[in-house]
Amino acid sequence: MIDERFMSLALSLARRRKGLTHPNPTVGCVLVKGGEIVGIGFHEGAGKPHAEAVALQQAGRDAKGSTLYVSLEPCTHYGRTPPCVDAILRSGVRRVVVATEDLNPLVSGKGIERLRSEGVEVEVGVLKEEARLLNEDFFTYITSDRPYVTLKLAQTVDGKMATITGDSKWITSLNSRRFAHRLRLEASAVLVGINTVLRDDPQLTVRHIPTRKRLLRVVIDPDLEIPEEAKVLNAEEGETFIVHVRRDPSKEERLKKRGAELIPMKEINLWEVLSYLKRRGVVHLLVEGGGYTITQFLKEKLFDRVVVFQAPKIMGEGLGIGDLGVERVEGALRLRLRREIRIGEERVFEYVPVMERRELKW
Repeated sequence: MIDERFMSLALSLARRRKGLTHPNPTVGCVLVKGGEIVGIGFHEGAGKPHAEAVALQQAGRDAKGSTLYVSLEPCTHYGRTPPCVDAILRSGVRRVVVATEDLNPLVSGKGIERLRSEGVEVEVGVLKEEARLLNEDFFTYITSDRPYVTLKLAQTVDGKMATITGDSKWITSLNSRRFAHRLRLEASAVLVGINTVLRDDPQLTVRHIPTRKRLLRVVIDPDLEIPEEAKVLNAEEGETFIVHVRRDPSKEERLKKRGAELIPMKEINLWEVLSYLKRRGVVHLLVEGGGYTITQFLKEKLFDRVVVFQAPKIMGEGLGIGDLGVERVEGALRLRLRREIRIGEERVFEYVPVMERRELKW
């Protein structure tokens, strides 16, 4: 129970920076000696000291003989910062409690093995499921050839995402939309189709939450229709990638001058788009629509989580998820409800797919 209490604190420290440490995982650490906390730390972001280093520095000499609780296995390799295992060994920590192993091949099991080989007592698996859930996006990113993908949609009770004319402002309330910005905060990038840009002219930024985070914006625009004055092209608010097929050298040059990065393809292939984003360091991709774009990700089974904002409205004829090629009920995509949140009269449902997860082996 004592180990769980202190590990719970380490996890809560890690959650403070959820979405702000990419392409690194989010990690929290607590140092305890004689039943008292002598140091705490969390990883602030790439290039910044790791959680263990922060906690050890705070503890100083009190680290000797202490127990270190960390939400993710300490690293053994040099990256932008030195290995955490070396710092732990120098400090004289007596015992290390690890919530879960790091699935990064550079680390996986090596940190634990090194500590044990140097005589440090190591326990692994305290609050393991909570720790793996916290970094599930990082684990997908590090063990597969694509980012973790969240599909986000707002719909009525009868499953409509827009009216028959395409109007979708606003299906949900302001409070629900504020909550949706938390999803943006957790993501590395947000993706929409060109119809969303033409219809809504969105900024695709994180608002309603105090943060300096600037999301990467990705627009799937096969025919290069994006208006040159579109809000999503405001370079001061973040980078913008435009995935396109049709070539128009003159317009491409003008878009580049606005700060956009053009990604030409022979045809739109979502696997290739995701692979490219992975190479550019996108850990977690939030797909916000519209309906056609969401449908394509569902058809390709390229998603890890579906978050549905449901308003107590009935629209009747309107636009929703498109044809998935399902001819019989048993062919429907199966989802498992993981969480339900109430926001006033509205609901937020978080689902994960019930299907083979070849990319993520836990």
